[in-house]
Amino acid sequence: MLEKKDTDYEKAVLIGVINKDQDETKVKEYLDELEFLTFTAGGEVSHRFTQRMDVPNPKTLIGSGKMEEVEQYVQANDIGSVIFDDELSPAQQRNIEKQLRCKIIDRTSLILDIFAQRAQTSYARTQVELAQYQYLLPRLTGLWTHLERQKGGIGMRGPGETEIETDRRIVRDRISLLKKKLTKIDRQMETQRGNRGALVRVALVGYTNVGKSTLMNVISKSDVFAENKLFATLDTTVRKVVMGNLPFLLSDTVGFIRKLPTQLVESFKSTLDEVREADLLLHVVDISHPQFEEHIDSVNKILDEIKSADKKAIMVFNKIDQYQHETIDTDDLVTERTSIHFTIEDWKKTWMEKVGDRALFISALNKENLDEFRKRVYDEVRDIHVTRFPYNNFLYPEHLDQY
Repeated sequence: MLEKKDTDYEKAVLIGVINKDQDETKVKEYLDELEFLTFTAGGEVSHRFTQRMDVPNPKTLIGSGKMEEVEQYVQANDIGSVIFDDELSPAQQRNIEKQLRCKIIDRTSLILDIFAQRAQTSYARTQVELAQYQYLLPRLTGLWTHLERQKGGIGMRGPGETEIETDRRIVRDRISLLKKKLTKIDRQMETQRGNRGALVRVALVGYTNVGKSTLMNVISKSDVFAENKLFATLDTTVRKVVMGNLPFLLSDTVGFIRKLPTQLVESFKSTLDEVREADLLLHVVDISHPQFEEHIDSVNKILDEIKSADKKAIMVFNKIDQYQHETIDTDDLVTERTSIHFTIEDWKKTWMEKVGDRALFISALNKENLDEFRKRVYDEVRDIHVTRFPYNNFLYPEHLDQY
């Protein structure tokens, strides 16, 4: 775990549901990630609750007995927030708030909160605000009960609008305004991308917190913000990189995550234009994470959503310096050898040898195997460049001295 600074963290509890779609092991992994999200948002997890339910309770997601158990813990330990790993319906959120009398947050709301903290540019803030309003619209009734009453007073009698209808209209108007603002910024960014000329474009993609920004800093010798927290990077950063004698554009994009809110995928599709327009993708994976194969699947699903799954890609396994495998004693004849016992060399002999014409294994932080990485990227970019500008081939001959 990360070392926590002397900060006032809000006390929170996490709740996960075990069902046919996610077994106990998977729920534990999701709650581990949810705890990291909570810490990133400024919270401290005091306890976790899980319940096995084939069919979720339509009123409160979890059963009444478990709700009473959570209520007792919340009251006894001065808990500020109860965070659910699964998305809650507006009715469920309202019912749970009435019983627990504290902040009720689901995974979607938590990720939106982190994005709101991390957004730096006007473009990112607009995208996050749009996603927040889209999430908020069906939940207005649950947030302010006074809005259910009709306005009274002189000139307000008769059919008229209730306050909740007025607020919904205001939110819808705001959503419409933000969409227009994003469309205008998108046109500006499209012009900027057009002004970059015909340089080869390379994009870093991957799960959140896999080291994309650190790798970006190493390759481009720039100072992109990097931190060991989820969603450290929201704003797409583009840098011109010269490798050997060959220039190209390298972009660092927002990280992906499991159960990514639909609102965010929609509002950030324009940010992901850098991925859609890239000639080459560097799919960065944190090989030290126990569930890195699931992370790969999550990223591939989102790439498929934005119609970029068929692009040329190099799989880059990062953080090899942090990778640890379990060992089996020589006299242990019972334990079966599985992937958790694989060394890096063992992994290289598996499907990783074939994926993307052979995967790369590096440590961006410790700068391990970066020469091999640079040569591979140089070769791929050069092939794209020479195909695009065959008459420029003489300008970029084989350059083996340095990368």
